[in-house]
Amino acid sequence: MRKRIALARTLILRPEIILYDEPTTGLDPVTAREIDQLIREVQHKYNTSALIISHDMNCVRLTADRVALLVEGRNYAEGSFAELEQRDDAAIHDFFA
Repeated sequence: MRKRIALARTLILRPEIILYDEPTTGLDPVTAREIDQLIREVQHKYNTSALIISHDMNCVRLTADRVALLVEGRNYAEGSFAELEQRDDAAIHDFFA
């Protein structure tokens, strides 16, 4: 509920970009899915962009149009979830395992 309230407070300001830091951490799978859906709904309804930092690859798959993978603090790879998932690179596969 706290995550939903924080998002509602943010939407009052009508931002163009919303930053989400680990939005599904500590949530059960059902609630995490609801938050993922809420992020997508907010993007479409309010025409906002979202910058999502997450280790939850299911959240990334469900919410991201573009993905940037960081390895040792550097941008290692970029692309859609499907593009990155299919790359033949051990470092990238570690994220999808």
